[in-house]
Formats: sequence, structure tokens, C-alpha cells
Amino acid sequence: MLSSVEPHTNDGSDGAVTDESSDGAEKAPSVGFIHPDVVRAIHTVLVELGADLDGLIAEARLEPRLFDGSSKPVPYTAIGRLIGLAADRTRCHHLGLLVGKRTTLASLGLLGVMLRHCASVGDALRALEAHACVRDRGAVVGLCVHDDIVVLSYAPHEPEAAGAALHLERALATVTNILRGLCGPDWAPLEVLLPRSAPRDTVPYIGFFRAPVRFDQEAAALVFPAALLEQPIAGADPALRQGAEDQIRELEGAQPSTLKDKLREYLQTAVTRQRCKAERVARQKLVTRRTLSRRLKAEGTSFKRLANEAQFRVAKQLLADTGMSLAQISDCLDFSEPAGFTHAFRRWSGTTPSAWRRANRPETKGH
Repeated sequence: MLSSVEPHTNDGSDGAVTDESSDGAEKAPSVGFIHPDVVRAIHTVLVELGADLDGLIAEARLEPRLFDGSSKPVPYTAIGRLIGLAADRTRCHHLGLLVGKRTTLASLGLLGVMLRHCASVGDALRALEAHACVRDRGAVVGLCVHDDIVVLSYAPHEPEAAGAALHLERALATVTNILRGLCGPDWAPLEVLLPRSAPRDTVPYIGFFRAPVRFDQEAAALVFPAALLEQPIAGADPALRQGAEDQIRELEGAQPSTLKDKLREYLQTAVTRQRCKAERVARQKLVTRRTLSRRLKAEGTSFKRLANEAQFRVAKQLLADTGMSLAQISDCLDFSEPAGFTHAFRRWSGTTPSAWRRANRPETKGH
């Protein structure tokens, strides 16, 4: 359990592992950081694969003490760079899946306790959506119900960063294990969506998820029947859930987010749902459009700038990691026509989507 909380500040150092606190208490990651358990899972998998750990850390330009058991959060982008490089060097293109499989409901600390003792699966997933940040501040979980279908998504703040596709499959494997911890080991989604091109061998994915896995999708998500949300969780203890939630809120309170941070999180899940509209966000934040604009201006930004950043990041990830056509990418980002997407992308990057894709597809960069 947690005895104290010490804020951790992102000082911009990529891959650094800072000194541990004297009390050894778990810390909530600040924006752009992820829980060190992910590092430990990567270490275990790489050891099993016989990888050259020291060589990988040096090649990825990371802190040599990365695998020394620090309890401090680590930069999300640094871990993505490491896992991408490791997948290439070990020729294990489902490395993210192997890492994610190692995380279970029981290994999630306070978050796992809270989820395990929610009254229903729906309550647990809504709690995960609201509080996943206590373990992972590099991405956001989104829960969306469409009639009788649920789409549970995972959207990184920097989807274009190195190793993003592997981060995404890692996260979906982890969420699948969470749901199996809540619903039983035989649980399986209706389908799995991954925004990456299919590797040569898709058997590991189908074997683990036990469901159709659709590659070249616009977002990372699990799809399952909405009826599952009503399923009660056997043995749930409301007192244990409340105790864990209270401590999680204390952790979150030590890492407050600005409106800009919160809006960026929302936009990462909204950008491919065609909901990047200031009026919609203003209603959800219970403020007027004018108030939203004023508060963002005070933080040195604007809604349009944040929405454009979100679209640009997702566009780069889809261009680099998937085989989606420009028309498909344009449509999922809510452009009226591909020409509008091309014009916007040129304005953001100084080049066309096609030229950017040729320069950034893994096979064109020696990977």
C-alpha cells in the first residue's frame, strides 16, 4: 500500500532513470511517462529471447541503469524506441504482444485491486478509462458503446513515435488479460483492431486473443458485446474498491493535469471518431466554447492547434505503420476529401503524405 506520494517531473530527459525515493512508494507517472513494470516485463521477455541487453540499451541511447529495478516512471517514447529496436534485432515482430501478455490484473497494484472489486465489468472498464493514468501517462484508454457493441481503445499521446505499433499491441494484450481476470480465462473479444500492417506470422496474435485480428485499422481497440458491461464481478468487495480508489485519487492529485493535457488526452481518442469539434468538447467539459478558448489561450494554445496536432500525429502513425490508402486515412481523420488531407499534411509537415510515407515506412529506413 502507499504511504506517501512524491511528484515526478518530466524534465525532458529521454530514457533517464532517476533515483528512487527513500520510502520506495509507488509513484504516479507524470505526462509522457509509464510505470516501470513495463520495463521489467520487457527485460524478462528480452532475456527469454537471448537478446543483447547492454547493446540494445546503448543503441537506443538509453540510461544504462534502465533494467536495474528502479521504481520510478520512465519516458513512454524511450520505451517505444527500445521495444522497436529490440523487435528488429531479435526478429520478433510480435514483441509487443509478448510483453503485454506478462501483465495481469493481479500485477497492476492498486489499479488492479480497484478493478477486481468493481460491481460489474462495465464499472471496472469505466474505472480503467478514468484512472489508467495512474500507471500509464503516455496514452489514454477510451470506452465507447455503439448500440450493442463496445469499442475499448488505447490511443498514445505520440502515436508517431518509434515503436508505437508495438506499444499498441502490448496495451491490447494487457487489457485482454485484465478482462480475463474479471470474466474468466476463456474470455475473448469479438475482434481485435490494430493500426499496423500484418506481420508475416499472425499466428501468435490469433492464438493469444482467440479472435479475428484485423490489421491496417485506424485505431487500436478490442471489440466485444455491450451485454458484457452488465456482467457482475464475482467476489467484489465495495470496501476494497473504495480504499484502492481513494489512494489512486491521492496519487493522481500529486500529478495534476492542465486543461491542455486533458484536452490532448481527449483528442487522441476522438480524432479517429470524427468528433474533434470544439463545441462537443466544451459541452463535455461543462463550459462554454468561449470559456474553453479563454482557458486554452491562458495556457498558450488553442483548440484548433491541439486538434491539428492530434490529427497530424495520428496521420503520421497510420502512414508509417499501416497500409491504409490516403483516402482511408483522410476519411478516418474527418477530411471531406483526400485533397484536403494532402493540403493539411503539407501545411503541417512541409511535404506530401505520400512523400512522408516513402521516407518513414520501416522497410524504407533499413528496418
